[in-house]
Amino acid sequence: MNITESAIPFTEVTSEYDYEGSTTMGDYEGGEICNKAAVREFRSYYEPALYWIIVILGAIGNTLVVWIYTHFKNRLKAMTDVYLLNLAIADLFFLCTLPFWAADSISGWTFGSPLCRIVSAIYKINFFSSMFLLTCISVDRYIVIVQTTKAQNSKRDRLLYSKLICVLVWLFAAVMSIPEFLFARSKEDDEGNHFCTMVYWNNENNRTKIAVLSLQICMGFCIPLIVMFFCYTNIIRTLLKTRSFEKHKALRVILAVVAVFVFSQLPYNSMLVFEATQAANTTVTNCQEVQRFDIANQVMKSLAYMHSCLNPFLYAFVGVRFRKDVIRLFQHLGCLPTLKNSKLLQGSSHRPSVMSDTETTNALSL
Repeated sequence: MNITESAIPFTEVTSEYDYEGSTTMGDYEGGEICNKAAVREFRSYYEPALYWIIVILGAIGNTLVVWIYTHFKNRLKAMTDVYLLNLAIADLFFLCTLPFWAADSISGWTFGSPLCRIVSAIYKINFFSSMFLLTCISVDRYIVIVQTTKAQNSKRDRLLYSKLICVLVWLFAAVMSIPEFLFARSKEDDEGNHFCTMVYWNNENNRTKIAVLSLQICMGFCIPLIVMFFCYTNIIRTLLKTRSFEKHKALRVILAVVAVFVFSQLPYNSMLVFEATQAANTTVTNCQEVQRFDIANQVMKSLAYMHSCLNPFLYAFVGVRFRKDVIRLFQHLGCLPTLKNSKLLQGSSHRPSVMSDTETTNALSL
């Protein structure tokens, strides 16, 4: 069915439930349905390959982080190290959900509603836990770099607090996933295609859907961004007052962390804001516009997913101490020659670095 730009305005679903992205599903006047075959075809072309690349890279990077922290027990003596280990675990669990979405983009959701709820909830738990842990890392860096005296005096207490905070982060992330347990299910469209989506109760003005989207935007992006901006701004001010040889390298690391977070999460959250706006007051009235929105939404979501495979490189592999541990681990396994004067190890220790073993530099560059 070809829909021209002069298509009759689109209206939202008025059945028992309100489908997620109701801007992309509904009846035209006269009974014509907006055909989304082009959107599904687009997804089937690029999502499987991209998702598997993210899974492979993310699995390698995050598994190596977990391996290092479990192999070198003395690593978990700093607050940020505890957050990093939990961040890697959260990213690994998140990556386990991507093969399901890759299969969904090719042949639809063939796993049933129970697994739809489980996979959706696992994704949301690890999404929120990752965002909260990134926020905790930025706060810990702020305390250690900007409030150095306080950090040194409370080092032992902070390590204990970090473990308690991680437990609270996981519990809070689980609470934030309750909408997925309530509303996620497998549905069938008019063409016989099954898909895993959120199906909200049809209440006045789509209040349930708007509340869920608003909660995700605020807790999963806005609050972490505000906290990270405050912490890293003050860290940069502190570093600019020092004469450290590695000051500029530290600043580049911080800018990279913030830039990747913003560029990976801002586009998708902007689409969520637009979707919430649509749920409150439908403005998209043309099928082709609906299709373009769906495609843009899928692309932005994929971009946000890439953050899970970039975290190890941003937060762990940039650290000299972490790279030295990787070299030692591979030497222990016989993958690298064991040389006392290894150039790799020398290059990591012959000069001072903001990524050294001190508490202050650990918090800055891990």
